Amino acid sequence: MKKTIRDIGFKGKRVLVRVDFNVPLDKGLNITDDTRITAALPTIEYIVKNGGRVILMSHLGRPKGKVKDEFRLTPVAKRLRELLGRSVKKTDDCIG
Repeated sequence: MKKTIRDIGFKGKRVLVRVDFNVPLDKGLNITDDTRITAALPTIEYIVKNGGRVILMSHLGRPKGKVKDEFRLTPVAKRLRELLGRSVKKTDDCIG
């Protein structure tokens, strides 16, 4: 039988979730379509509701190996904070 998210116990666990938050941004770095963010909400909320701590992993754009401010996930973290109604911590460094 295939396992689903409902078959996993999350209480007291940190859960790494790979999400597709590669959302379109306008020139002012504002999200123009948050469909990909809202699609992840049920999973995030389910894990939190069942006692887990969620660590999200995503990317934005194609920086070609270089660090560029326009590819930071800051606008996504802000929108996620608004949609969840709770604090969202974001790190700018994924190494170490």
